[in-house]
Amino acid sequence: MDVATTPIAERIARVLAGQRISANAKGDEESAADLVERSWSHHLSDAVAILHTLRAPDEAMAAAGDPAVWERMVLAAIEEARPETVIL
Repeated sequence: MDVATTPIAERIARVLAGQRISANAKGDEESAADLVERSWSHHLSDAVAILHTLRAPDEAMAAAGDPAVWERMVLAAIEEARPETVIL
């Protein structure tokens, strides 16, 4: 099983950016990589919203594995996506 090195929230945000920019999806750009690289962080709040939705597995997902483990994994991803708090 592969394990990604990039946080899931970032990967989701990159997919959302690519979907909006790339001509392969709903965008206009033939070569979207540079634009996606510069804009993916603007989609991070949408990615976190998606993660909040994914916290509770549906019936098919729950039947395939341990729902408690799934929830802990998604909550870890949400926590990882929180911006750092700077105290002055």
